[in-house]
Amino acid sequence: MYMSYDNTPIRLGMVGGGQGAFIGAVHRIAARMDGHYQFLAGALSSDPARGRVSADELGLDPTRSYASFQEMAKQEAARVDGIEAVAIVTPNHLHYPVAKAFLEAGIHVICDKPLTSTLADAEALVKLVEQRDRLFVLTHNYSGYPMIRQAQSMVAAGELGAIQLVQVEYPQDWLAHPIEQAGQKQAEWRTDPARTGAGGCVGDIGTHAWHLATFVTGLETASLAADLDTFVAGRRVDDNVHVMLRFKPVAGEHPAKGLLWASQVAAGHENGLKLRVYGTKGGIEWVQADPNYLWFTPLGEPRRLITRGGNAANAAAARVTRVPGGHPEGYLEGFANIYTEAAIAIKALRAGQPIPADVQFPTVQDGVAGMRFIDACVRSSQQNAGWVKLVND
Repeated sequence: MYMSYDNTPIRLGMVGGGQGAFIGAVHRIAARMDGHYQFLAGALSSDPARGRVSADELGLDPTRSYASFQEMAKQEAARVDGIEAVAIVTPNHLHYPVAKAFLEAGIHVICDKPLTSTLADAEALVKLVEQRDRLFVLTHNYSGYPMIRQAQSMVAAGELGAIQLVQVEYPQDWLAHPIEQAGQKQAEWRTDPARTGAGGCVGDIGTHAWHLATFVTGLETASLAADLDTFVAGRRVDDNVHVMLRFKPVAGEHPAKGLLWASQVAAGHENGLKLRVYGTKGGIEWVQADPNYLWFTPLGEPRRLITRGGNAANAAAARVTRVPGGHPEGYLEGFANIYTEAAIAIKALRAGQPIPADVQFPTVQDGVAGMRFIDACVRSSQQNAGWVKLVND
């Protein structure tokens, strides 16, 4: 990815992501993959002792390892060489207070999804981002895959015609047993409604599936009917969700319809994210487990395989592709693409220049839309899977 701005690395901090935290390491790898960031500071754990050990393992200056995110925001904002951006990789309930502290300190925010644990916090955060005029990036990383960018541009160019049907699924099986009761760290907070929010599976991976479908198609959800289930005895949040979607009509066309399934109790699935989109002229299919391939079938013609880096890959895919076709790129590279797009935007702002039009990353607006999706799913399920409109829609 070519950039004409000052290429001095962006000074980056992190809240959360210490010992035993899977997603923190992913964010750090993604941030350093293209050389746009320098990791300098952190409040890596709610346990200060563990945070110090984690900082030492990662080679942070001990004076920039903080006991709390509040102290970190205050101290870093006061430094001439303080961080320019912070990555938030905490449980969901901390996203809002951490983001608030750093936005008020004048620091850009890169936050893991979902945006917050409550819709009220999400809407408050939108207002704060607008007031503080700082960049807010939400890491829906699947939108960074080259073949997803290819799919999005094909839909926008009309190659599929008017979109009629959208099917997306994200099954896993890692919560098929009550491992949270044995103290498994990731399961423990993800199944605690006080930390994860009202939606369990629907918030954790259902939002990924929904964002992917709307990102590729550009469609807005008008209403939905959701059936949230909890199959594991004693669990306090949903671990399986089925959703029917009605999208807003586009230019007088017949409204598109969608189906979404997300599960964390589907035996035999690891991360089975899959998207299918069908229009009046053709359809596409993408599978996250094989992310370098996109299947395209023009109506009445043979199925075609588009490969990342291949002859049929378009400019949208090429600008987020690193290596030639046949050399697989995947999860970490998709995550890194979000970080690099954010870096281009931050460096543009740093130089007093507009953000390039082709730069794409999920924003706080995508985040609040995702929270409205979760809220609508919970409300619908409470009404025996009745049809509900999204909040403020």
